[in-house]
Amino acid sequence: MMDFAKDQSPADEVAMLLARCAQSDGIAFRRLYELHSAVLYSVALRITGQPGLASDAVHDALLQVWRNSARFDPARGNARAWLMSLVRYRALDSIARVGREAPGAETPEVTDPDPGPLDRLLATREGQDLHRCLQQVEDDGRGLVVMAFVDGLTHAELAARVGQPPGSVKSGIRRALLTLRSCLGGAA
Repeated sequence: MMDFAKDQSPADEVAMLLARCAQSDGIAFRRLYELHSAVLYSVALRITGQPGLASDAVHDALLQVWRNSARFDPARGNARAWLMSLVRYRALDSIARVGREAPGAETPEVTDPDPGPLDRLLATREGQDLHRCLQQVEDDGRGLVVMAFVDGLTHAELAARVGQPPGSVKSGIRRALLTLRSCLGGAA
């Protein structure tokens, strides 16, 4: 088992693991998998609605991480968000691939060709402002807000996932929301 500095944030750990994966460190890749495969699968399953497609999307995303982790630049964004975006794109690709491979087959469970609510939000000025302001929130708080409001995790689920008491999770979310509110001009 690897030892990490006690003051290292989870986002720093992910970035460090990605850097080690770029050097073909299998132990770092295994640790990355252990830490994030469950949440990556949850994201993929929410997008695809099908366990098989979700598993394939996670597999493809992790393969991409192994092959392309050297391309991740921590100066350009959060490592965890990069992982989430990879699995999201792979999940969307798998849905599109299923549609192309089986013309005339039964309609897949996910038939809405319109972009999802998150995509529609990010296409608006307000969504772009929100994205910009999220980058100003500290990594731990940003992760909590994303897991709570995008992934739909409860405070208890978040506490279990990040290994903190529920009160600390609630406080972290509150601090992050206050930062967002301030950045967005105090609009409630």
